[in-house]
Amino acid sequence: MSDLIISVSGLRGIVGESLTPDVAVRFVGAYASKLPAGPIVVGRDGRSSGIMLKQAIIAALTACGRDCIDADVAATPTVGVLVRQRNAAGAVQISASHNPPPYNGIKLFGPDGRVLDAVTGGSIRDAYLAGEAAWCSFDKIGSATPESDPHADHLDMVLATVDVDAIVKAKHRVLLDSNHGAGGLLGKRLLAALGCDAVIVGDTPDGNFAHVPEPTADNLTGIAEQVRQHGCSVGFCQDPDADRLALVDANGRYIGEEYTLALCVKLAMQHEATRGAIVINGATSGMSERLAADAGVEAFRSSVGEANVADMMIAKHAKYGGEGNGGPIDPRVGYVRDSFVGMAQVLDLMTATGQSLAELADGLPKLHIHKSKAEVSADKLPRLFETLVASHPDASASTGDGLRLAWADKWLLVRGSNTEPIVRLIAEAESETEARSLCDNAAAKLAEIA
Repeated sequence: MSDLIISVSGLRGIVGESLTPDVAVRFVGAYASKLPAGPIVVGRDGRSSGIMLKQAIIAALTACGRDCIDADVAATPTVGVLVRQRNAAGAVQISASHNPPPYNGIKLFGPDGRVLDAVTGGSIRDAYLAGEAAWCSFDKIGSATPESDPHADHLDMVLATVDVDAIVKAKHRVLLDSNHGAGGLLGKRLLAALGCDAVIVGDTPDGNFAHVPEPTADNLTGIAEQVRQHGCSVGFCQDPDADRLALVDANGRYIGEEYTLALCVKLAMQHEATRGAIVINGATSGMSERLAADAGVEAFRSSVGEANVADMMIAKHAKYGGEGNGGPIDPRVGYVRDSFVGMAQVLDLMTATGQSLAELADGLPKLHIHKSKAEVSADKLPRLFETLVASHPDASASTGDGLRLAWADKWLLVRGSNTEPIVRLIAEAESETEARSLCDNAAAKLAEIA
C-alpha cells in the first residue's frame, strides 16, 4: 500500500497493486457517507483500467443508496459542469492525470462542481482510513443511469466566453492531440463549432498513449513536428483527463503550459467583464501577475493545488485564475482547470489581435521558470527551510505551502509533492541561468542535509 497516494482531493495508485477494486469501493463508500443527499456523477478518462474501476465504483455507490449518473468517458472539467447542471451531490472522476499507464486514481468533487476543499477532503480521507462507509439495506440500493450527452452543456458554456463568429471567420487550422485520453470527444466538437480546420491526433479514448502522457516539451517532440508539417497555426496538447493544455506554435516550437494561463489572462484583461483580480498559485509563472499589474488589477497567490486556487478566487471575487501547469480557471464555466477554455480563448486572442501564437507568446513578460525535483524524506524539509531562509536574508519568506522565497524580480519555491514522494524545486527569474541557479543551490543544500 506504500504506493497509494491519498490526498484531500482523492487518491492515486498502481492498478492491481496499491489501487485495487477493494480500495476503490471502500474509498467511495467513505465519500458517500459524507455527502448531502442527491445523485453522484461518475466519469473516467480513457485508461483501460477505468472501465473496471467505474463498474466497481458505481456498484459501491449504489450499495450506499446513491443514484449514479454515468458520464463514462468525460474530461475532468466536464464532470464539474455536470455536477452543477444535474444538481448532483458530487462526482467521482476516475483518472490518474499525467501518470503512466499502470496508474489510475479517483478525484472527488463536491456539490458545487469543483474539486473538494481541504477540510471536506480531509474528512473523507479520515473516514476511509477509519473504515467508515454508508452501506444501505437491500430495499434502498440506488440505480445507475447513463448520461446521453455529457459534453453538451460544457461546450455551450465554453463557447459563451469567446467571439464564436469572429473565430469561425478566421478559419484557423489547428492540431489537437488528446493522446488517447478523455479530451478528444469534446475537443473535436469544440473545434468544429469554432470553424477550425482540425487535424485530430489520438482522439480514441482507449488509454493507449502514443507518448508519455504529461504534455511537456520532451514528450511532445513528435507532435510538435506534426503541427509544423500540417501547416497548423497552433497545436493543442491535452493531458489524459483534459484539465491541462500545452501549446505548440506554427513552427513546431513548444510554447508550453505556463503560457496557456498567461495568454488567457491577457485576453481576460482586454474585456471589461473579465478585467479584475486574478489568482494563481505559488508555483505559477509571474507572467500573469505582471499582466494583471499592467491592467491595474490585483493578483493573489494561493497554495499549490486547484482547490486552493478556487477557494481564493471565490474569497477574493477574482475574475480569472488558474495554475501554470496549463490549467486556466474561468468562473463563467466553472472552478475547475479547463483545457477547453484554454483552446477557445487562445483562438479568441489570436483572432482579436491578428497575431500568431508565436507573436503573442514572445510579447509576454520575459521570465524564465526552471523546475527540478529530488527524492528526499519529508522530515528533512524543516531543516532545509531553515537553511534556505538563513542563506537568503534579502528575500521575503512565506511558509504554509512549503517554503517560498520572493524577491522583486525572482522567486524560489521548495515543497513536497502532493501526488508523488518527492520534493519539487521551482524558481523563476529574468534569465534561465539565474532560475536554474536558484534550484541548483537549493538542491545542493538539500544534499548536504540528506
